[in-house]
Amino acid sequence: MDDLDRKILSELQDDASQSLDDIARKVGSSKTPVWNRIRKLREAGVITRQTVLLDPDALGLEACFFVLIRTSAHEAGWQQKFLASVRARPEVLEAHRLAGDIDYILKVRVANARAYDTFYQALIAEVNIFNVTALLSMEEIKATTVLQV
Repeated sequence: MDDLDRKILSELQDDASQSLDDIARKVGSSKTPVWNRIRKLREAGVITRQTVLLDPDALGLEACFFVLIRTSAHEAGWQQKFLASVRARPEVLEAHRLAGDIDYILKVRVANARAYDTFYQALIAEVNIFNVTALLSMEEIKATTVLQV
C-alpha cells in the first residue's frame, strides 16, 4: 500500500458516495487508476464493504448503554449460546471479549431505559449470566469509524 492508496482510503472513509472523478481529483490522479486501486483494495480485503451511517437520535435510539458481563461458565457450549444470542440482538452494536475481570462488553443502543430493560430481560432469559452491569452513556464525546491509514 502506497501513499496514493492511503489517500484514496481516506477519501472513501470520509465519504464513500463521492464520484470516482471527485476522488481522483482530490488525490491527484485520474479516474481509471483510482478505480483499479479501489478494486485491488477490495480484492485484498482492505475494503470490506460500503455502508451508510445513520443518526441514532434521529431514529429515536437516544440511549447508549455499555453492558459489562461476567460469567461463571467458560465452556464452549455456553459461549456458543451466548455469542449466538448477542449476534441475533439488533440492539447490540458491538460486542467484545475482554481480558481481565470483565468477560464481555456490549455496546447497546435503544430508545430508553425501558427498552434496555426489555433487551436485558430477553438476554438473561436466553443465557445464564453470572453478573451484568449496565452503564448509561451520558454524552458521546467521540465516535468514528475512520481508521488511520
